[in-house]
Amino acid sequence: MKKLLAILLAMAMVFSLAACGKKPAGDENAPATGNTEKKDGEEAPFHIGICTGTVSQSEDEPRGAESMLAKYGDSKDGGFITLKNYPDNYMAEQETTIQQIVSFADDPKMKVVVVNQGPPGTAAAFKQIKEKRPDILCFVANSQEDPNLIEGIADLVVDPDQINRGYLIPLAAQKMGAKKFVHVTFPRHMSIELLSLRKDIMEATCDKIGMEFIMETAPDPMSDIGIPGAQNFILEQMPAWVKQYGKDTAFFATNDSHTEPMLLRVAELGAYFVEQDLPSPILGYTGALSVDVKDAAGDWPEILKRVEEKAVEMGAAGRMGLWAFSFGFSTTQALAEIGKRTVEGTADYKKPEDFKKVLEEFTPGAVWGVTTYVDRVSREEKKNHYLTLQDTYVLGKGYLGMTDVEVPDVYKLLDEYEAKKNK
Repeated sequence: MKKLLAILLAMAMVFSLAACGKKPAGDENAPATGNTEKKDGEEAPFHIGICTGTVSQSEDEPRGAESMLAKYGDSKDGGFITLKNYPDNYMAEQETTIQQIVSFADDPKMKVVVVNQGPPGTAAAFKQIKEKRPDILCFVANSQEDPNLIEGIADLVVDPDQINRGYLIPLAAQKMGAKKFVHVTFPRHMSIELLSLRKDIMEATCDKIGMEFIMETAPDPMSDIGIPGAQNFILEQMPAWVKQYGKDTAFFATNDSHTEPMLLRVAELGAYFVEQDLPSPILGYTGALSVDVKDAAGDWPEILKRVEEKAVEMGAAGRMGLWAFSFGFSTTQALAEIGKRTVEGTADYKKPEDFKKVLEEFTPGAVWGVTTYVDRVSREEKKNHYLTLQDTYVLGKGYLGMTDVEVPDVYKLLDEYEAKKNK
C-alpha cells in the first residue's frame, strides 16, 4: 500500500509540473504559458531584443524602442529589454547588420526579437537565429526585403498598408486641392516589391481620378554622397520642381531622409504634402518646422498640437498631412508588447485582432485597420504579414476620413490601367 501511495504521489507531481509549462494545443513550438510577470526586485523571466536604425536615419523607431526600455527596464539591470542599432549605411555594412541582430540569440533568456525598420539582411539574420534558437519569436516591421523571402522566415511581418495607401494617398491629395502628384524615389527603393507596387497603384489611381502622375529621381542616401548630400539635393531641387509643376502639386518621398527638406520647402514655397512614407507627427516635421518637442516625447496629442500650430503660423494650413500617431514608434512598441504577451500566454501574435488591440492601447483615440497581405500574382493570403492603416490628418484642417473610403480592388485597377497603357 505504501509503495502504491508513493507511485500515485509521484505521478501527481509529474502531472502538476507538466501543467505549469503547458503549451497551446496543436503548436509544438509555442511558448509556455503561465504567469511570467516580473515582480519588484526580481529579474525578468525572459528578454525582448529590439534592433532599430539610429536617429540620424529615422527618429521614430529608436524612440519607440527607448519607450519600451523605460516601460519594462534594461535587461542589464534585470529588466526585459535589450536594445541594439544597426549601422546607418546598412547597405554597405550588411554583415555588421546581420551580426547585430543575430547576437540577440547569444542571450539564453532571449524569447522575442523585433527589428524595425527591417533592412536587407534581416531575413538572413532571422534564419541564423532560428537555426540557433528556434524558440525565439522573430518580428519585423517595414521590411525592405522581398515579401516571400521575409515571410518565409519571420514569425510576423508588419508594414504600412502600402496596397490601399497606393490608392488613398493620391485621393487624399486631390481632396486637399492638388491637381498633380510627384513621386520622388531612387532605384534601390523601386527594387522593394511593396514600394514599387504602391507606386504602380498610385500611378493607376491618378489616371482614374484625373490627376497627372510624375516620377522624379533623387540620390539614394545610402550612396557615396550620404544623408547630407541627399537632403541637400532635395533642398536645392524643390524650388525648381514647384516652379515647373506649380503650387497645386502634391509631393511624396519614399525615403525618410528626403522628407524633412521636402517638408521645409513645401512650407516655404507652397504645394502639398499628404503624408510621409512612414507617417508620423515628428518624422521630418519637427526639424523642417523647427518645433521643439523634447519635453513631450511620446505624448503624441501634444506633439501634433505643436506641429499643427507652427504649420498654421507658417501659412501651410490645409496643405500638409500626417498620421496622428507615428507608425514607426507605435509598431516598435506593439511588436515588443505582442511578443511579451504571447510568451506570457495572454495574447497571440497570430491573431490580427490581438495585434490591433495592442496598437490601439498604445495610441489612445486612434483607430487602426489591420489586414493580411494578399500576393498580387498568386492572390494567396499571407497570414503572418499584417498591413496597417490610419486616417490622414491634415494640419489646420483635421482628419480627411480616408479610412471611411471604400477602396476598390486595386489589383483589378492595376490590370485595367496596364491594359490601357498597352493599347
